[in-house]
Amino acid sequence: MGVFQIPWRPVAGLLTLGMVKVGRLLHTRFRVNDLERTVRFYTEILGLEEVRRHRSPRGSELVFLKSKGSLEEIEICHFPGSPPVQVQPDLTHLAFEVDSLDQFAVHLAGHGISFSDGPVTSSTGTVFAFVDAPEGYEVELIQKR
Repeated sequence: MGVFQIPWRPVAGLLTLGMVKVGRLLHTRFRVNDLERTVRFYTEILGLEEVRRHRSPRGSELVFLKSKGSLEEIEICHFPGSPPVQVQPDLTHLAFEVDSLDQFAVHLAGHGISFSDGPVTSSTGTVFAFVDAPEGYEVELIQKR
């Protein structure tokens, strides 16, 4: 596997010292088959806020969600006409902080949902559990210390 290289081209009058870096993370995209079902899960079950929704120039339906206290957004995308989404096991997950996993388990049970894994206490004392989101994506819930 090769190393990614960018050809160097001098720009007249510009001398760059140091490393060029990206800024803060703005959003993460998850493509889904059922946009409304997924948005309901993240808003009604996890309590995220729907920030905005629109259709992209190429026809994707986009919904941006945000959790309390976070600057980053989650972009939920449905692209009609594309092949169905098939999320591989353990491919990716989102992690959110919760006050109490015990209380969150009761909240989930009220919606007919349970943890798919955990709660587990790590060797560092962190307590976490997972819940399955629609489409096969996983959500990790980490209890505040």
